[in-house]
Amino acid sequence: MVKYSSEKEKISKKIERFLDDPFSPSLKTHKLTGKLTLYWSFSINYHLRILFEFIDEETVGFIDIGTHEIYK
Repeated sequence: MVKYSSEKEKISKKIERFLDDPFSPSLKTHKLTGKLTLYWSFSINYHLRILFEFIDEETVGFIDIGTHEIYK
């Protein structure tokens, strides 16, 4: 998260919201396709996303944070 230190507070708030409700409309959570079909993503803002996977019903693994480049 050092790369996005200026967004730290916004990222923390979005993660808190995600932990409360992973499918909150404000997060725009969506399943990915293609080579990332096992993963999901939610939005921090217009540019930043968090890539994650559901490990089980109560556990998620955060994979990466970044711009749309994380999908490549």
